[in-house]
Amino acid sequence: MLKGELNRAREAVRDAGFSFQVLDESDGKGKDCVSISTMHLAQGLEFRAVAVMACDDEVIPLQDRIETVADIADLEEVYDTERHLLYVACTRARDHLLITGVTPASEFLDDLQM
Repeated sequence: MLKGELNRAREAVRDAGFSFQVLDESDGKGKDCVSISTMHLAQGLEFRAVAVMACDDEVIPLQDRIETVADIADLEEVYDTERHLLYVACTRARDHLLITGVTPASEFLDDLQM
């Protein structure tokens, strides 16, 4: 999660009236509060409910990362990695999953539909 997205997540949780912790600032999941995390840090964890925010076209996959790719093989690796991270983030939810974004949405969201 980039610094801007982290700040947006903090503001959204604060505006909703919930207490929160950022997982990279503490050890493990907090009790009685919303945990905010990058998709990388969520791997291996499970939560009752998960909101995956900012699933926009230029955020997932990250446009800046795509623009730095030198060849097709590297581009495929970037796409595979970003797609995998989104999948992992979404599968951290045990009971409820909310995915948010703006139009145009990430092309990877089509992969999640059944």
